Amino acid sequence: AMKKYGKLYPDAGYGARFSSWINSDNREPYNSFGNGSAMRVSPCAWVMDCGFCARTGMTPSTRNLARLSAEVTHNHPEGIKGAMATTDAIFMCRYFFGGYCGDYEQPIKDNPTECKRRIKDYIEKEFGYDLSQTLDEIRPRYHFNETCQETVPQAIIAFLESTDFEDAIRNAISLGGDSDTLAAITGSIAEAAYGIPDWIKEKAYSYLDEPLKDVIRRWELYIAKK
Repeated sequence: AMKKYGKLYPDAGYGARFSSWINSDNREPYNSFGNGSAMRVSPCAWVMDCGFCARTGMTPSTRNLARLSAEVTHNHPEGIKGAMATTDAIFMCRYFFGGYCGDYEQPIKDNPTECKRRIKDYIEKEFGYDLSQTLDEIRPRYHFNETCQETVPQAIIAFLESTDFEDAIRNAISLGGDSDTLAAITGSIAEAAYGIPDWIKEKAYSYLDEPLKDVIRRWELYIAKK
């Protein structure tokens, strides 16, 4: 499927190795730790059931799907890690901002600071990313970098410092670097916390051709049944 859609849209700004892989006869991964694995992984976090976690106290792992998504091409440990951290951040936003909680615990959806604190602590502990820097500290020395390890932490920080969806996107782009991918990762997390304003959603939708609009429609129908 990745090769199919890649060939349908050959001028979408892929990385050199991914572009070569799309156009080759080889289906094997190429040990990439590029940030494409995190950029494309967000749907994996939406098929998980927040209600199941709330009822049982067991977090349904987003990691198995994230690994499958990444390993098609990005089978380097850092490529897999970046995808997993992104899906975990998205799922936790869905859980906390969605008003879910465990037994004997009050929902914290009305306390975004606490929601973000828990997400930050979890990601740092589970994945070893340093999320202690501020955007103002990162910005002066940040440069173009296509790796997961130099993109995913910054994308998460851009979300953590945000106040709404648009602010999150602006935070990510303000860092520069590989800003379209950085903002894609940040945006996928921010959507789960804030939703997307209709005017932004409609504008983005207007850029898609009919086949891609059909993919979105089918996805929305699928996820509504989960």
